[in-house]
Amino acid sequence: MSLPSDLPIVDHHAHLAPTGEGVGAARRFRDAGGTHLFLATQNYDEGPPLAASDYERQFETTERLARRVEAETGVVVYLVVAPYPVDLVRQAERLGLPAAIDLQHAALDVAGRWVEEQRAVALGEVGRPHFATEAPLREASEEVFRRALEVARDAGCPAVVHCEDLNADGYRALAALASRLSFPVGRLVKHYDRTVVPAAERLGVVPSYIARKEVLEKARNDPGPWFLETDFLDDPRRPGAVLDLATIPRRARSIASEGPDGVERLRIPFVDAVLSVYGVTPTVGAVG
Repeated sequence: MSLPSDLPIVDHHAHLAPTGEGVGAARRFRDAGGTHLFLATQNYDEGPPLAASDYERQFETTERLARRVEAETGVVVYLVVAPYPVDLVRQAERLGLPAAIDLQHAALDVAGRWVEEQRAVALGEVGRPHFATEAPLREASEEVFRRALEVARDAGCPAVVHCEDLNADGYRALAALASRLSFPVGRLVKHYDRTVVPAAERLGVVPSYIARKEVLEKARNDPGPWFLETDFLDDPRRPGAVLDLATIPRRARSIASEGPDGVERLRIPFVDAVLSVYGVTPTVGAVG
């Protein structure tokens, strides 16, 4: 079934790389019906960034990819930048923990400046490693996470959180952290969500659901706001991981085939959530 011509099809979290498919993957997204892409930065080298200038160059690489995608495919791209939380682990091994913390702070300041300059729309991914670490690293990660939320708060933008899977208690803890830092909880997004915690128990934190069939089956009646994402990695060593960029348009077409109720359900992740979290109404046929 064809999708309504006025319905944007939005992948809320994906990566592209100069050494991967890059624009070719975005072209496949467009050809499947995709219109808007939130592009999160990532490390493009084998080792971790070791200076704030390394992060600046990384963000610039992501920005160049975004502009090429827009110019060559017509897909609207929103840039999301920050130092990856897991970088802290490898940076501590190379630089020592105090210097690694300082580097994360400096990189977050760069990311905040990019938002203020309207080169990016959010800080992400920020948070903590999704695996167990020893107490000093765990405490350092939490300190850097708090700093990330402060930078996002001051820049007036959302924060896209990378962390372990969350249950209702985990969502409550995130909401409480946001409250303590005066960060608007409705602009805190849990990336790669696959547990589908009821909306009332999320206390305003917004899930970005990984677009697997089994997750979407549980999430489809969520009143929102919520997003859909592929977390496409564009890694030649892992073709199609995490999900291929054509996945969300395919899922959208299946839901739209259910009729008007299905189309209205799709407006939650593709229109309503983008407006409530980012303050932007995505439109089809125009940049925005």
